[in-house]
Amino acid sequence: MVWPPEFLRFALSISYAVAPFVGWLVSGTIKSIHTSITARRAQTDFLGYGGVPSTHATIVCTTATLIGAREGYSTPEFAIAITVAILVIMDAVSLRQWVGQQATALNLLRADEPGLERLRERVGHKPIEILAGIVLGIVCGHGLNWLG
Repeated sequence: MVWPPEFLRFALSISYAVAPFVGWLVSGTIKSIHTSITARRAQTDFLGYGGVPSTHATIVCTTATLIGAREGYSTPEFAIAITVAILVIMDAVSLRQWVGQQATALNLLRADEPGLERLRERVGHKPIEILAGIVLGIVCGHGLNWLG
C-alpha cells in the first residue's frame, strides 16, 4: 500500500511528539514485566522510581535519537536533545540517590514514632539500569525513524 503524501507529512509532524510516549510505553511495559517476575506479583507502575530499564533515560533517548536520525547528528536540535537527555540522566543517577540517602536518615530519626510510614529509600537508578534505558531509547528512536 502506498501512503498518500498528506498522511506521510502528518505522521512525520507528530512523530516527535509521539516519541516520548513510545519510549515510556515500551520501557514501562518491560519494567512492569521484569518487576512482576522478580516480585512474584503484578506490577503496573509505568513510571516508577528505580528499576530496569530506566524509563526516564528511555524517554529522553528515544526523542534524542529520533531527532538525530531525522535532522542530523550535527544539528543544534540534536545538541539540545542530548543536553536535556544528559540532565535527566544525571538527575536519575545522582540527585535521586541523594534523596534516598536523606530518606534513610529520616527513617532512622523517625524509627521510634509509631504509625509513621517509612519513606522510600531507593528512588535513583543504578548505572546498569540507566544503560539499559539508554540502549532501549536508541532502539525505540531508530524504530520510530524506520517506521516513518
